[in-house]
Amino acid sequence: MDAHTIANCFAALRAAIPQPRTELHYASPFQLLVAVVLSAQSTDKAVNQCTAKLFAVAPDAQGLWDLGEERIREHIRHLGLFNTKARNVHALAGIILRDYQGEVPRDRQALESLPGVGRKTANVVLNTVFAEPTIAVDTHIFRVANRTGIAPGETPRAVEDQLMRVVPQEFVLDAHHLLILHGRYTCTARKPRCGACVLHDCCAWPNKNLD
Repeated sequence: MDAHTIANCFAALRAAIPQPRTELHYASPFQLLVAVVLSAQSTDKAVNQCTAKLFAVAPDAQGLWDLGEERIREHIRHLGLFNTKARNVHALAGIILRDYQGEVPRDRQALESLPGVGRKTANVVLNTVFAEPTIAVDTHIFRVANRTGIAPGETPRAVEDQLMRVVPQEFVLDAHHLLILHGRYTCTARKPRCGACVLHDCCAWPNKNLD
């Protein structure tokens, strides 16, 4: 896909999604970090239901550390991988208290060194909290990038690198949320809503159903 078409794609997405924001609920950088860690293999809706109660009793790193792994587990038991997530969240709270005075570090290496935090989670935090030009590639973005032809790649990292090369500068800060929301509600894995898609004219996918 050429640069002009890609620019048109993102202009269309911005017009359709004028306020591209995460659907995870949070009141601080630390809460967003925890919510993103909890979101692995879980929906944002399920995470929000759990964190509403969790953050009410433990709103910060000190609170989560004091709460303890077992009680964290009780609050998130409806999420996938809740045992591992409880262990990771408790551990990262302790590290942030000990090494970063309770504040989320604005540094990729520091973020990725935390339990349960990989490149995708670090990218989400850097982009959403610190307005860094990063794009976290999840299953929705991977699908949209490949299906449309905007940034084809065989792995999430390959798609991320390609997106960083081709997304126009004016759209880089919003690209993550534009693509993920488009993939979540329009360019869905099953029965994509091609007839209602603002990218239907520039999308390279040969199986579009415009009915």
